[in-house]
Amino acid sequence: MIVAVIALAALVVLLAVALVVRSGVHRRRRKPGDRRILVPFTGGTLDPTVLDAAIRIAHAEDATLVPAYILIVPMRYSEDSPVVEEVGIAMPLLEAVERAAVRAGVPVDARIEKGRSLSHALRLLWEAENFDRIVAPATLQGGLTAKDLAWLLENAPAETLVLKPRPLTVVSVDGDERHASVAS
Repeated sequence: MIVAVIALAALVVLLAVALVVRSGVHRRRRKPGDRRILVPFTGGTLDPTVLDAAIRIAHAEDATLVPAYILIVPMRYSEDSPVVEEVGIAMPLLEAVERAAVRAGVPVDARIEKGRSLSHALRLLWEAENFDRIVAPATLQGGLTAKDLAWLLENAPAETLVLKPRPLTVVSVDGDERHASVAS
């Protein structure tokens, strides 16, 4: 069992190193006056409309985009335990976000933040870093719940933008209307 945990931890480290090496991104160091835009997301996905908007804002403000995958650690595990399956989901997403931002000429400082809840993870992140703006997704795809958004709006230490992409009305073959997100 211990050997398996060590092997999984080593795999996570190798994946992280591979991400950094493959991306070829040269992150710039934060200078006084540099702006940072946090985009927290969870649930294994980030709505493309939210990502595009965050990239446009970062580009317009000459800011660094900070996509943060929020990893919730269940109470049955210790807080610092490796959650390999979730990290395996987060890494390819962060790599895709990083590629999209780099193509747009926006510097990226991606991360995974662990916590017992979304609010706990965000508090830890805010204690460690300062952000000028937060772009929060309010969708089923990587979005935050209404409760999470209410907490975020009350407690965020920075200007906060909540973005909920407009659902599209799709008419099915049998004539029924249903809603789908832009990313569907």
